[in-house]
Amino acid sequence: MLAEAVGLLEAHSDSAILDAEVLLCLVLDKQRSYLRTWPDKALEPEHAKHFRLLIQKRQQGTPIAYITGVREFWSRDFTVSPAVLIPRPDTELLVELGLTLIPPDKPVKVIDLGTGSGIIAITLAAERPHAYISATDTSLPALDIAGRNAQRHSINNIKFYQSNWLADIAETGFHLIISNPPYIAEDDCHLRQGDVRFEPRSALCATEQGLSDIKTIADTARKHLEPGGHLLIEHGYDQQQPVQRIFRDFDYDNVQTHHDLSGQPRVTYGQWNSHLHT
Repeated sequence: MLAEAVGLLEAHSDSAILDAEVLLCLVLDKQRSYLRTWPDKALEPEHAKHFRLLIQKRQQGTPIAYITGVREFWSRDFTVSPAVLIPRPDTELLVELGLTLIPPDKPVKVIDLGTGSGIIAITLAAERPHAYISATDTSLPALDIAGRNAQRHSINNIKFYQSNWLADIAETGFHLIISNPPYIAEDDCHLRQGDVRFEPRSALCATEQGLSDIKTIADTARKHLEPGGHLLIEHGYDQQQPVQRIFRDFDYDNVQTHHDLSGQPRVTYGQWNSHLHT
């Protein structure tokens, strides 16, 4: 069954063997080690039928994470659905930088904008239990998933709000505003390839060549940051210069861009010193 499934998936996936094993384990409710331990076991007919259905879904391009309903991020499993983006390793850099800016023993305020499945806010809340974490999204289905993920990991220092970025947030004095917003241009050819074909377009694309939401966040964040507060935004590999320009146009100081594991410019930082810009 596995060999047959791998043959069917090879034209549709770069990881056909892994995909087939993950889907078979989902059907059997077993770990992958079970497949090694009992390689000669025959499948029950209903398991075989279910497995073939899942393989068909994968052949049609449905991402593995949407079929299994789970994706790992920062060594934790997160529930995902087609209502939210699938967590990606690139975003670990954003979280890593965020953690360096949050003191481990102080009750500072942090807000994650466009939280989706909640991976950024929940990871920060888990790693910095003294911080007060807020998270926003415009999508109620996304907020439902994020809330379930917070419960799944027993996170109590987090609050979720429905808001278009900071539009409905009255609170100010944030130590850190962090976001992985939509940053793909609407005519980008990659939108017709791979997993992104199945992901929510509103969480991927922005107008003005992918920069409109980054502009909105950088502009409105100034009214919500404490003096000396930090802004961190993830963006596309080819957007370092325009994003830095946006930060500088809105009078952020110490603007710098950090590179991800593959050496691509991925996260831009700025500091808001309001007394210098009154």
